[in-house]
Amino acid sequence: MALTESYMLPLGSQAPDFKLPDVVTNKDRSLQELKGEKGSLVIFMCNHCPYVVHLMDAIVETAKIFSHKGINTITISSNSIISHPQDGPEEMNKLALEKKFSFPYLFDSTQKVAHEYLAACTPDFYLFDENLSLVYRGRYDASRPGNDIPVTGNDLHKACDNMLNNNPIEELQYPSMGCNIKWHQGNSPEEKSKN
Repeated sequence: MALTESYMLPLGSQAPDFKLPDVVTNKDRSLQELKGEKGSLVIFMCNHCPYVVHLMDAIVETAKIFSHKGINTITISSNSIISHPQDGPEEMNKLALEKKFSFPYLFDSTQKVAHEYLAACTPDFYLFDENLSLVYRGRYDASRPGNDIPVTGNDLHKACDNMLNNNPIEELQYPSMGCNIKWHQGNSPEEKSKN
């Protein structure tokens, strides 16, 4: 398990558009269709990563809190199911139903969307405003498996409040840390840059 930090997409970036299958409904869903009235939270995650498992219940709760504020949550798994079949659509569907996800769980089989968002790890959090302009990317909070820091969501929730109150964007944002996205052979950002 390689501990990997976010690449930190530049603040102000427009959310790359996508259309991906929702593992619960088996329907293709687009960003335009799923975005929230006041903002959109896009999370790259997967089923098996210990860093995601550590935050899973908090992510489910945050999505509920955010939805009351007009912010929709969209989760995406981009992991290769050749190397990690436990992250495939069938298992994603089971997890979404077991945890009663109130948000779509989309499968990025080509990993194109992960590349466009510069996603590097699971979990990787991106908060966009009502115009789909990036106001926050990075960690949920300082809690990690085994570091005994309580899960609070402070970093993400503070960024959300700042956005909703039209406060200036905080330039100091800490990268998320987690397992690296499990790229298809030859598809990692490092390998692609060599071609």
